[in-house]
Amino acid sequence: MTLYVPPAFRVEDRRELFRFIEANAFGTLVSTDGEGLHVSHIPFLAELSDDGALRLVAHVARANDHWKALERASHTVAIFHGPHAYVSPGWYEGGPAVPTWNYAVVHAHGKARPIGEEELRRALARLSSQYERGRPTPWRMEDLPEDYVAKMVRAVVGFAIEVERLEGKFKLSQNRPGRDAERVAEALEAQGAADLAQLMRAHPAPARG
Repeated sequence: MTLYVPPAFRVEDRRELFRFIEANAFGTLVSTDGEGLHVSHIPFLAELSDDGALRLVAHVARANDHWKALERASHTVAIFHGPHAYVSPGWYEGGPAVPTWNYAVVHAHGKARPIGEEELRRALARLSSQYERGRPTPWRMEDLPEDYVAKMVRAVVGFAIEVERLEGKFKLSQNRPGRDAERVAEALEAQGAADLAQLMRAHPAPARG
């Protein structure tokens, strides 16, 4: 599975891509085997070791046969989408020009392997606490009756992906001349897409020599 990434849009900094995954952790899991493609939309936990190794932990419902397909998958990729928006050619200084779309995406490739119940429980607790953080009365898995937790844990299957290849494509008007990228960022900001405008300013076009 390949991703078309022109040089101007390529992001290779592993720690930046890790932070992107953390911020956009609801991803699309795609795997392929002899029976075809399998797709699930699920939240991930990302773990980055000191030496830069990236690991993704997630789970699917046991009733979802995707977990069985992962065991025989010839290829697995998790796809993470960031902010995106339509770009009008009317925002450019000159012309002619055509409409386009600005976006950021990361593809994480690797082999998925099952995790045991103890690690699965830790992952479920981490996942819920991450999204409950900051609420007035956070929900806690630890407060549930143990028999109920055990039943719920049996209803899902956990797995981890050791990421072997990471691809980042941030298509953010880096190919536009002059002030066009800033004009696009200003227009996006004005229509409420401040997160995309901020990402654009963090990834300007490379200086031309």
